Amino acid sequence: MSQQVEQFFENLWNDYIKLTPSAAKVHQVLGQGRDIINDHVAFRTFNQAPVRLATLAKHFEAMGYKACGDYHFEAKRLVAKHFEHDDPTLPKIFISELLVEEFSPELQGIVKELVAQIDPAKVEQSEFLYSGTHWQISSNDYERLLEESEYAAWMAAFGFRANHFTVNVNHLPDYESLEQVNETLKTAGFRLNSSGGEIKGSPDVYLEQSSTMADHAPVRFSDMEKVIPSCFYEFAKRYEIAPNKLYTGFVAASADKIFESTDARASAEKES
Repeated sequence: MSQQVEQFFENLWNDYIKLTPSAAKVHQVLGQGRDIINDHVAFRTFNQAPVRLATLAKHFEAMGYKACGDYHFEAKRLVAKHFEHDDPTLPKIFISELLVEEFSPELQGIVKELVAQIDPAKVEQSEFLYSGTHWQISSNDYERLLEESEYAAWMAAFGFRANHFTVNVNHLPDYESLEQVNETLKTAGFRLNSSGGEIKGSPDVYLEQSSTMADHAPVRFSDMEKVIPSCFYEFAKRYEIAPNKLYTGFVAASADKIFESTDARASAEKES
């Protein structure tokens, strides 16, 4: 792994940990001081120039990543791609984008205003991928987005950064199953995403996933500050599709439920 790529992922992790301090605790609980391999890192964006999925993907292609799979999330009106690197120690990359034109004119208008404030020259730099927001938005507009799309609201509040990192359970010492990982986390006080069950997927689809519910972080809107769900940590256990060959793709039905780890409404309901 080149020093430049190593530095990129270190910077990405450092930005993520600021909004997700619980991820450091996950490392202590599961790693016991040993290194943890990340299975994949996920990013969100809008299907609007200059920040379309294909544009952001160029940064990873420049690092040696190749496009491997396409996904469509009808209910959430998203499409996504995943990318893999020849170096197995590097995480896979999962980038999704919101199909903005499939929403109300009001949501489209808010998103277009946000994207118009981005300097296209900044998008060409790899550090754009952990640069956060490039716009001002009111708390009212955030709430309006939240009514229609939790994904759009999250993007408006947090911008461009890792939405989540994912522990590779196959490389986790001391753990044979995702159930064991989940039990350890719950015992340590973590709240897991139970949408569609704590474990999404199964050995039948060669992938099991679970995740914490997102941490909360203060966000400064143009008119006030609010504490809202930020980022979460995911856990993935992969199964063999052939002898000594693990499945490397994603399962849309499972990923659909993982997206709900940042759901502000689900979070509020559980706390009330």
